[in-house]
Amino acid sequence: MKIPLVFLGTSQAIPTAKRNHTAVLLSYKEETLLIDCGEGTQRQFRKARLNPCKITKLLITHWHGDHVLGLPGLFQTLALSNYNRKLDIYGPAKTKIFTKMLIYPFIPVLKFEANVNEVQGKFLETNDFYIEAFPLQHGVPCNAYSFVEKDKIRIDKKKLEKLKIPGSPLIGELQKGKDIKFNGKTIKSEDVTYKEKGKKITIILDTELTENCYKAAENADLLIAEATYSNDDKELAKEYKHLTAGQAAQIAKKARCKKLILTHISQRYQSNEKILLEEARKIFRNTELAEDLMKVEV
Repeated sequence: MKIPLVFLGTSQAIPTAKRNHTAVLLSYKEETLLIDCGEGTQRQFRKARLNPCKITKLLITHWHGDHVLGLPGLFQTLALSNYNRKLDIYGPAKTKIFTKMLIYPFIPVLKFEANVNEVQGKFLETNDFYIEAFPLQHGVPCNAYSFVEKDKIRIDKKKLEKLKIPGSPLIGELQKGKDIKFNGKTIKSEDVTYKEKGKKITIILDTELTENCYKAAENADLLIAEATYSNDDKELAKEYKHLTAGQAAQIAKKARCKKLILTHISQRYQSNEKILLEEARKIFRNTELAEDLMKVEV
């Protein structure tokens, strides 16, 4: 199945007329994950014609303003819209205290249930997927996140038809990788099934280049990475612990990713954003530049 994503915001610390503060929405079956919630994110939901009440999980990469100042407004909107889910919130160290400090002045009594977690490593797993957090280096606690869909065993329907196996619990056993007995014969699961590789989506935002960037992105179908600076400004990138577009492409290439989308674009390049795209494509050809409200499927 396709995994849809929406880039609700793609700017760096200062928004521009065409780029809102950072937020990415990922949907998978019954789950809707919001990664970061910069100022104005709830309005971006309106512009994208999306319902914020469908959010089930919130992932915070780090607690800088351009990534979290949309939270009070979003929470207020959820409360006023009779949001009736338990919202699971995940983030790096200090997420519990920072969530309370940011929300309490605006919403002293939260009108829906929230479960706040500080995470590293694999922290969420279902029958269909898991999510893993990788600590980064940005001067404050910071995480990259990888959403990993699990591999699935699929039935080869043509082979089943040849064997004349009826629709029954036996098929479920084959999908579990178990051999079955049918009409006195042993039918091996491996002979009538195939593995469908799960998809992986990694998001790496504010950080300097570290080994965990490569680990998080390894074999990703899609890498979403910050490109706050060009190589011409690599000393600024180093000073403020950010990636250049070239470094984002370097991660994608070394980690054997299939596709790279650059985001977190600084206002300094708003008149010449192509410089970032061109710089990245010299290293990793399959690169795109994110735009606000851009939709992609993996």
